[in-house]
Amino acid sequence: MSIKKIRMGMIGGGKGAFIGEVHRMAAALDGGIEFCCGALSADPDKAVTSGEALSLPADRIYGSYQEMILSESQLPDHQRIHFISIVTPNFAHFEPAMMALENGFHVVLEKPISFSLEEALLLQEKVKQTGLLICLTHTYSGYPMVIQARQLIADGKLGKIRKIMVEYPQGWLSTRIENDTPLAAWRTDPEKAGQSGCMGDIGTHAAHLAEYVSGLKITKLCADLHVFVDGRRLEDDGNILLRFDNDARGVLSASQVAAGEENALKLRIYGEHGGIEWNQQEPNTLLVKWLDAPVQIYRAGQGYLADAAKSNIRLPAGHPEGYIEAFANIYRNFSATLQHMSNGQEPDANMQDFPTVEDGVRGMQFIDTVLHSSRSDQKWTDF
Repeated sequence: MSIKKIRMGMIGGGKGAFIGEVHRMAAALDGGIEFCCGALSADPDKAVTSGEALSLPADRIYGSYQEMILSESQLPDHQRIHFISIVTPNFAHFEPAMMALENGFHVVLEKPISFSLEEALLLQEKVKQTGLLICLTHTYSGYPMVIQARQLIADGKLGKIRKIMVEYPQGWLSTRIENDTPLAAWRTDPEKAGQSGCMGDIGTHAAHLAEYVSGLKITKLCADLHVFVDGRRLEDDGNILLRFDNDARGVLSASQVAAGEENALKLRIYGEHGGIEWNQQEPNTLLVKWLDAPVQIYRAGQGYLADAAKSNIRLPAGHPEGYIEAFANIYRNFSATLQHMSNGQEPDANMQDFPTVEDGVRGMQFIDTVLHSSRSDQKWTDF
C-alpha cells in the first residue's frame, strides 16, 4: 500500500522547550508529516500535560521514551510511526536513538549526534546494520542560498577553492546566567552538554557549513579555546586555523560571549576566480564576488537559481523565508526520502540532501580534535 503521509513520534520537547516547538513547526509546514505520539519529558506528569496541550491521543502520550518505543513497535503497520524525532539535551541522545533503531524506527536527531565520539560510532554501525536512517538537524544547510552557494562551487564557477572563513558569534552567554536560565544551565554543564561548550553547540554548525558548501573536508586544525566567564566549566569562545583536503586554508571562529551579537553566522569562501558571502541573519541574499567583474547579488525565489536551490524555496521572490523554512527543508527532504523508500522508489538527489549519521560522526570527531588541539603544545592536529 502506498504511503501518503510519514508518521512521527517525538522524544523531549515538552512544555517550555524551545527547540521541540521548532521541530514540530518545521515537520508540519509542508503537510507531509503527521505528529502522532510523544514522550515529551523525562518527568511523566509533564510528559502527559505536554501531550494533552498538543492534542495528542491519550493512548499515545507516553511517560517515558522506553514505553513509547516499545508500544509503538507493537502497532500494526498502518498505525505505527515511521520515525522518531529526538530533541533532548545532548546527554539524552544516544540511548533513545539506539533503542529506536533497534526497534525499526528511523531517527531525526538534534546535533551534536551524541555525548561522545564512541556513542556516535555505535550509532553509525547500527545504521549500517539496519539500513535505517538518521537525519541530523544541521539547520543552516537547509537555507536555499546556502544550497545555491554549494552548487556554484560544485560547478567550478569560483575555480579551485583557496580560503574558507566561517564565524558564529553569539552574545547570550556574556554573563553567568546558568543559575537562572535552564537553556544555559545544561549547555554549560559537562555532565549534560558533553566535553565542549561553545564548539559543541555552535562551532559544529560552523564546521559543517564550511564543509557542506565547499565540498571539502578539514584535514588538520590548530585550536585555541578559552573560558571568559568566571566559574563557567566549559569553553565559551574559540578560534581555529583549518587546513582542507585540497590544500585550502581556513579560519573558524565561534563565541558565545560576543556581547551584542545574536546569531551572526557568516560564511565566506574564496576561489581562484571569485568568492561567495552568506550571512544567516540575511539568509535570502547571497553575494558572489568576482576577480574581474562587479559583485553579483543572488536572491531567493529568482528564476536564475540552480534547481537544487529552487527545490527548497516555497515563496516568490521578495517574500522572506527564514529559520523555520530551512528547518522544514531538512524534514521535507528526509520524509520524502522515507516515503520513496517505503514505496519501493528511488529518492532523487534533492530529496537525499539532508545531514546524516556520517555528518554526526564527523561533528563528534571535530569536537574531539579541537579539544585535543587546544590542550596540546603542537601547532597542528590531524583531523
